[in-house]
Amino acid sequence: MTLIAEDLLLLLLDDESGKPLADSTKLPRVLAGALVVELAMSGSLRITGLDEQVKKDHVVVSGEPPTESVLRRVFDLVATTSRPMKPQKVIEKSQKNLAKELAARLVSQGFVTEKQDKVLGLFPTTTWPARDTSREKVLRDALRSALVDGTTPEPHSAALISLISAVDLTHKVITDADKKLLKKRAKEIAEGEWAGEAVRKAVSDVNTAVMAAVMVPVIVSTTSS
Repeated sequence: MTLIAEDLLLLLLDDESGKPLADSTKLPRVLAGALVVELAMSGSLRITGLDEQVKKDHVVVSGEPPTESVLRRVFDLVATTSRPMKPQKVIEKSQKNLAKELAARLVSQGFVTEKQDKVLGLFPTTTWPARDTSREKVLRDALRSALVDGTTPEPHSAALISLISAVDLTHKVITDADKKLLKKRAKEIAEGEWAGEAVRKAVSDVNTAVMAAVMVPVIVSTTSS
């Protein structure tokens, strides 16, 4: 099983340098958001609406637990909490070490290699240069078809586009098209009819949560400086 979060990471790693296109604040949070979206798409989790016992815009269990361990961890977090959480809190509690864990899965699948180095000979750093780009090419072609040619994306591709758009990196993934047009089309897809209402709500709320989670450290940094 290939996770949306794995494919997202594959697209957000530079093939040559192996460095993520997203910074260390954005990357783990959008990957955690991808796990929530996948659980919503499978029916395991959903976001509450109006007139429910649980307050609106909170993540609740709605189906069977997933068998995949990375997804199961997020499912169990939601299932065992004493008070329902909003998507942003689920993302914050799920993002620690997630990028490295997903990268290790990509290494084991043969798509990237892991490279250990030190910046200035002192600070350890890890990168993941491309090893086999076949999967990435399929993903990128599907995204380009939807974003540039205007075709209707499959749900998996639509979810990827929506998540990449949430961290404003569509133009970094599809580099041979106009940035403004890509941004507009990605927004249209994120809000489109590619999934049922419950999943669209989950995608929308996750994207809002990712953007909010990314902004908090920036605001804190600006305020303290």
